[in-house]
Amino acid sequence: MPAPSAPANLYTTHMTQNLSMLSLILNATLLAQAVMLLLLLFSMASWTLIFKKGAIIRTARAQTERFEHHFWSGGDLQTLYQQAEKRRRNGGALESIFIEGMREFLKANDSGLTGHTALDAARRSMRAAFQRETDALETHLATLASIGSVSPYIGLFGTVWGIMNSFRGLSNVQQATLANVAPGIAEALVATAMGLFAAIPAVIAYNRYMHDIDRLAVRFEVFIEEFLNILQRQKPAHI
Repeated sequence: MPAPSAPANLYTTHMTQNLSMLSLILNATLLAQAVMLLLLLFSMASWTLIFKKGAIIRTARAQTERFEHHFWSGGDLQTLYQQAEKRRRNGGALESIFIEGMREFLKANDSGLTGHTALDAARRSMRAAFQRETDALETHLATLASIGSVSPYIGLFGTVWGIMNSFRGLSNVQQATLANVAPGIAEALVATAMGLFAAIPAVIAYNRYMHDIDRLAVRFEVFIEEFLNILQRQKPAHI
């Protein structure tokens, strides 16, 4: 019989329209909308940092591999140092560490300092450059960590607020039904989903980038020790 089925279809259509994602956001309370907007901004900032920092780390890795290839190709240190000085701005982190160490070693030799004194000066200079370069690579990673840790709690706050409004609305009706609480609960779940959407990529990217930076830092430290061993075997006249 077609007549009884019409009201059911109208009710289903009405519920579908009311519980659409856009409708839930537009009909949410002002506080819930503020929470969603904040999470949206967090998500946009997170993805911006993810793409930007990913490109920076890939470039740093490529520059490190390129300089290691040039360094271990057996060329003259003085020639390599002069070439590195010319492309200092685009050479990369490892090349900057090499430049600082080589410059300090040459200054020490020019000042009449030799042996362990010159090596210690080069080591201190390279360690300072190492700290600067690793700090530069880690820039803004703390923001990703903060977004990853805070966003779920902000989404949870929106969830609690939506559920609380749903139960408060039940006090104004004679009979509680799913239609009474569904919009508020759905609104709450939207806030939860947005919080997770902002947090999960940020946490994954933070852990991945920290791992990549740690691996680069290990390569920098190994290079410093190997370069110091080379300088220890060099005589000033041969540099």
